[in-house]
Amino acid sequence: MLNPIHVVRPAVPKDVPALIRLMRALAEYEDYLSDFNVDEQALLSRAFGPSAQCRIFVADWLSELAGYAVVLEIPFTYDLRPTFLLKELYIAEHCRSAGLGQALLQQVAIWGLAKGAGRLKWDVLVGNQRAEAFYQRLGGRPDCKWTAYQMGSLEIKQLALGGGPI
Repeated sequence: MLNPIHVVRPAVPKDVPALIRLMRALAEYEDYLSDFNVDEQALLSRAFGPSAQCRIFVADWLSELAGYAVVLEIPFTYDLRPTFLLKELYIAEHCRSAGLGQALLQQVAIWGLAKGAGRLKWDVLVGNQRAEAFYQRLGGRPDCKWTAYQMGSLEIKQLALGGGPI
């Protein structure tokens, strides 16, 4: 488990520059860096503003911001308990295997329980066996009942305008 040189805590606005660096590293790893558009002002507004859209937890390790978790709350589903979506969990490569990922996910679970979570969901990049093993070790399991779908901005626009497929 964590020792005194590790701290997991809610992110604060002064963490934003380091968070952006870590988010860019994740975007590079997941091969969407060319589409990455998050800047400091947008992150400050969306994560810390009066209408915050997410909750971010960070892991400090040896006086360095070494990882983060972004969580979205989807209010009230069929059982009137919110679903929490772990949108991103990332640990800097040189800080992995220090227990930070588990500590971050544990903090997400503590926060979710306090808010009455009915479930915690997340996606794993296809082929990322290390992430799959990590989540399975902590009790996560693949959800074979659902298939993830998505639309890009062009498809959303086409649908909104009443057109058919592009």
